[in-house]
Amino acid sequence: MTFILSKPPVAKTNLLIRASVDTCFNAFIDPAVTTKFWFTKASGKLETGKRVRWSWEMYGYETNVEVKAIEPNKRILVEWSFPNSSMVEWTFTPHALGTMVEIANYDFKGDGDTQVQSAIDSMGGWCFVLAGLKVWLEHSIEPNLVDDKWPDKHVAGWKGRSS
Repeated sequence: MTFILSKPPVAKTNLLIRASVDTCFNAFIDPAVTTKFWFTKASGKLETGKRVRWSWEMYGYETNVEVKAIEPNKRILVEWSFPNSSMVEWTFTPHALGTMVEIANYDFKGDGDTQVQSAIDSMGGWCFVLAGLKVWLEHSIEPNLVDDKWPDKHVAGWKGRSS
């Protein structure tokens, strides 16, 4: 059953990371850090107006990322094509114990059913990303959360992340 939304869905989650704002912010800007807890490869660092490509080699999947805005140590806004175009916004707020990192994913495409399903799927994915960030920055452990989510869907020959 297809339905009409009264307002568009937003997938939003947050987590306290016991690290400085600049460390948390840089973890999403610099793929040398991000690949420790999320995707496996990127074509470059995030910079306003730049287009980069992120890869999850274990699944044979890539997405284009258009960087719309960066406010150093405060906010990152991108539009990406995962699996359909939507907006993703990270905000970084200082906290007495570290940094509150919030991710909001919105502007999903499709009919109401498709938008709601995309938001639900995204919410689960963003929770994995923040949990991975926390484990990496607080304990220096590569958590492999995204890698281990669907191990039966790995592409042939995938041997895991190289250290």
